[in-house]
Amino acid sequence: MTTTPLPPVAPEVTATLVEDLSPRLRKRLDAAVAKLAARPARRDGDTVTIAVDDETELRLYAPGGAVRTVDALSCGCLLAPSCVHRAAAACAAPVADPPPAPAEEPGTDAPATEAASAAAGANPVPGPPSAPADEPARAADAAGPTPAPGPASPPETASPAERAAADALWSAGAAVLESGVDGAGAVTQSALLRAAHTARLRQLPRAAGAALSVVTLLRAARTGDPSYRTADLVTALAQLLGTAHRVRTASGTDLAAARGQARRPYSADGSLRLHGLFTEPVITDTGHGGARTWVAAADGRLFTVGDVAPGGAGRALGVADRAVRLGDTALTHRELGRAGLAVSGATVSPDGRLGAGKGVKAVAARGTAWTQPPLAALWETPPSEQAARALRFSSRHDAPATGGSDLLFLEVELLGAAAEPGGACLLARCLPGGPAVHLAAADDEPALAHRDNLNLLAAATGTRLRIIGRLVPAPHPRLTLLACSHPTGEGTLDLGFDRLSRADLPAPAPSVPLPPSAPGATSAPYLLERRVEQAVLAGRAALGTLGDVSAEVGRVRRAGLPTAAGLLTALCAAAAPRERDHFGRLLPADTDGFAIQWLASARYTAAVAESLCAAAWQEAQPAPAPG
Repeated sequence: MTTTPLPPVAPEVTATLVEDLSPRLRKRLDAAVAKLAARPARRDGDTVTIAVDDETELRLYAPGGAVRTVDALSCGCLLAPSCVHRAAAACAAPVADPPPAPAEEPGTDAPATEAASAAAGANPVPGPPSAPADEPARAADAAGPTPAPGPASPPETASPAERAAADALWSAGAAVLESGVDGAGAVTQSALLRAAHTARLRQLPRAAGAALSVVTLLRAARTGDPSYRTADLVTALAQLLGTAHRVRTASGTDLAAARGQARRPYSADGSLRLHGLFTEPVITDTGHGGARTWVAAADGRLFTVGDVAPGGAGRALGVADRAVRLGDTALTHRELGRAGLAVSGATVSPDGRLGAGKGVKAVAARGTAWTQPPLAALWETPPSEQAARALRFSSRHDAPATGGSDLLFLEVELLGAAAEPGGACLLARCLPGGPAVHLAAADDEPALAHRDNLNLLAAATGTRLRIIGRLVPAPHPRLTLLACSHPTGEGTLDLGFDRLSRADLPAPAPSVPLPPSAPGATSAPYLLERRVEQAVLAGRAALGTLGDVSAEVGRVRRAGLPTAAGLLTALCAAAAPRERDHFGRLLPADTDGFAIQWLASARYTAAVAESLCAAAWQEAQPAPAPG
C-alpha cells in the first residue's frame, strides 16, 4: 500500500454520487470506504489511480488539485458507473474547498457582489466612499427642502430559499446528534455535504463552511485520526446549528452576520512600516498546506501574509522558503518573520490579512528584535489583559470588524515537563510573578518541529524566554507554543520550522517545585459538558438510557449553577426513549427538540469555559508596584 493522498472532492460531487446509489449499495458504502482506503494508489499528473483489485482500477481526475465533476471519477468494474466504488472514493477523499472567489481589493477589477465560497465572515460589503465634510450642505442647498421622512422600512429577513437552505442544514446537523459519531457514516455525511452546497448557492457561506467542518471532523473521528478532538466537533456542530437557527430567525444586521461573506473585503491602509515576528506552518484537515507570517505595525496592530493551497505538510515545509506574495519583495516567509517590510498602498482585510493587489508596493527593510521598540511593547501588556483580548477574539461568532488575534506575548521561566491526560506538556511561569502556563505543541505532525522542540525545551529548566503562543480556552492558563527567543539569547525560533539541538540549550538550573496540577475533570460544570460530548459521540439514545440523573442535577445545583442544572435536566428529558402509540408502534423521535436542548447546553458550557479561562489568567497576578 502506498501513502499517495487522494485529491479533494467537491461536496456536491460526493453528495450526488451517494444519492445515486441504490438502497442496497448505500448500506454497503461505509464498508466500501474502509476497504478502498486500504488499497494502493498512485499519482500521475492530475490523475490518482486506485487499484480496487488485481484487475480493476478507479481513477480520480483532479485538474487544479480537486475533483469538481461527477465524470472526473471513473471505475473499470463491470457495474460502473452504478457501482459503489466511485462513491466510496469520494467519501474517502478530503472535502474540497469551493473555487476561490477574487478578493475585493481597492484598485482591482473585482466585481462588487459577493461570490459564493466556504469562507465565513460577517462584515458588510463596504459602501460608497464618504463625501467631504461640506458636501452634504451643498447637496441640500441644490436639492431644495428636505421631504418629510416616510415610514421606516422593516428590517430584512431571510428569503424563502435561504430559510429552506437553513432548514436543510439544521436537519442534517440534528441527524448527526441523533446517530452520534458511530452512526454518522457516509450517507449522513453526504446529507451534510448536499446541505452545504445548497447553502453556498443561496449565499450562506458561514453556514456552508460550518457544515464542511463537521464532515471533516466526523471523518477524522471515524478513522481514528490522532489529531481529532471531540471538543472540536462539539464546537463545529454548535456553530452549524446556531448559524442555521440564526438565518431562520434573524433580521437586519444580525441576518447579514449569520449569512457571512463569501469574499474577503479589503480596505486601503496607506503606507505601513512592518516588523516581522514569526512564521508558522499551516496544515488543514482538507489537505491544504502552507505558511503564515505574522508582522506588526508601529502602533501594535498585527497583520499576516499567507500562502495556503492543496499540498499538506510537504507544501508547508516548501512554502516557508518561497518569496512572499506582496509587492516586489524577494523575502521568503521565514526571512520576513525576522526582517521588516515597507509597504505603500497597503490593503488590509478585516481579519488582518495583507492584500497583494496590483497597487501594493513593498520593499524589504531592517528587522527589529523582540526586545526593541515597537515590538517590545507587545510583551509589556499584562498576561490577564492579553488573555481577555484573545478570548474576545476567539469567541466571536462573527468575523472581527478590525484586525485582532488570539496570540499572547509572554516572558516566562521554564519549569519542566508536566503530565496531562492528553500527553506531556511544558510548564512555565509568567514573569514577573505571573501564573503558571501549560505550553502544548501547536501541531503533532511528525514532519514539523513543534513536538521535538517542546521536548527539548522541557529539559532546559530555569531558562527565561520570550514566547508567542495561541490561547487555548481551558480552566487553567494554556497556550500552543508557536515561537520563542533562542535559549542562547541570539535571535528567535519559529518552532514549527526551526529545530533545536541539545547544544543550543543552557545547562539546566536546579529543579523548581512544580505548581499544583490543574483541577481534575470532576467539577460541576464538567457534568453537563460530559453529557454534551456524550450525545455527539454516541447519539441521543445514549442519554436516553441514563435513567435517573437527579444525583448529577443535585450536585450541579449545590455548586451554585442552577442554569446548568436546568439544562442538564432538559437535555436528558429530551433524550428520553421514544414512546409507542396504541398499537405498540414507536412514535417518531423529536430530533428538533433534542437538537435545541443540546445547542443551548453546548453554548452554556462554552461560555462557562471562557469564564473559567479568564478567571485562571486573572489569578496570581503580581502586586502593583508601591506608589
